[in-house]
Amino acid sequence: MTPPPSEHRGALEALGLSGPALGRLAAYLDTLAAWSVRVNLTGARSPAERVLWLVADVVAAAKLPAPGRLIDVGSGNGSPGLVLALLRDDLEVTLLEPRARRWAFLREAARASGRGGIEVQRRRHDGYSGAPAETVTLRALALPLAELQPLVKPQGRLIVFGGRPQVGPGLMATREGEGLPGGVAVFRRS
Repeated sequence: MTPPPSEHRGALEALGLSGPALGRLAAYLDTLAAWSVRVNLTGARSPAERVLWLVADVVAAAKLPAPGRLIDVGSGNGSPGLVLALLRDDLEVTLLEPRARRWAFLREAARASGRGGIEVQRRRHDGYSGAPAETVTLRALALPLAELQPLVKPQGRLIVFGGRPQVGPGLMATREGEGLPGGVAVFRRS
């Protein structure tokens, strides 16, 4: 039985998406819409809002992560970490989410997307014991960025979507995120 066409497809195509990324993102957003009835994942209620709030700024910043390992902290609804994984096959993505329902959602959304190379861990950033990454991402978490340094390889990138990041020693702001929507800020670890 063929699943019904995605209600998100038109809004994703309007961003210029096509091919595998379009199908993967549509599957992710369809899963998000279904789960949002039971779990508070986003305030976005319509397909157009979900694409605008969760995908558009990530698409605009999709070239910022370095190829290789990416760790997304507080992955919650999947943006930006899961969205980046669905856009870029050259990323090996680990999503960190401590809350059980959101962790379960992320596992299902990653499975539904059909993209391998995505690991979903039910833990906080300070409980992660894996290898550091070339890129670490987060969205609007009230977290001192210095706490994330152990997750970032030397000279690696920390990309913050929204919020007011609290920069500490060992991180330098770069100009790479300037001009991007959603208040994207990029830092390099020294």
